[in-house]
Amino acid sequence: MKLICIGRNYTEHIKELENERPKDPVVFLKPDTSILLKKQPFFIPDFSDDVHYEVEVLVKINRVGKHIDRKFAHKYYNDIGLGIDFTARDLQSQLKAKGLPWEKAKSFDGAAVIGHWIPKKEIKDVNKIQFSLKKNDEIVQNGNSSHMLWKIDELIEYVSKYFTLKIGDIIFTGTPAGVGKVIANDKLKGFIEDKEMFSITVK
Repeated sequence: MKLICIGRNYTEHIKELENERPKDPVVFLKPDTSILLKKQPFFIPDFSDDVHYEVEVLVKINRVGKHIDRKFAHKYYNDIGLGIDFTARDLQSQLKAKGLPWEKAKSFDGAAVIGHWIPKKEIKDVNKIQFSLKKNDEIVQNGNSSHMLWKIDELIEYVSKYFTLKIGDIIFTGTPAGVGKVIANDKLKGFIEDKEMFSITVK
């Protein structure tokens, strides 16, 4: 199982971090050890003073595929979810400044929250998914998959050029604007429409 993550997929998030808009999806991986275990708090790692939340729509792959054509991509997933890509922003900035990979800032233990899953058939349009993140009961991120630069089926087509997709793989599709720092005792809740998808405490 692998977690395939997409960066810079929402224009406003690109602007808030003052990044360059990419010509192709920005792709990085997280190992399965980065998955936060169910009912466990998120512990801020001791190597960072600036860990950010990034809420994202998730897609769970249901069959093996390689070089998947966009028109067939919808057959490769049945479930939509919501999660968090935790990022040690200070460490990421240091690594980016040196032209080094991001893994230490993105792929540490517990850096991937995976919430509940919703059958795709229960969602009217996967390209119009309304989702949000609350921190201490205040909405801090509010997004819609219609604002993705690359939609879900496009991402599956693109990613499958480079990686064979296997059953159980999860694609993190990118985060909208509004990312921010977490501190101890924060409570984070993610929603698709008004359905709570996850709830975690920061330690």
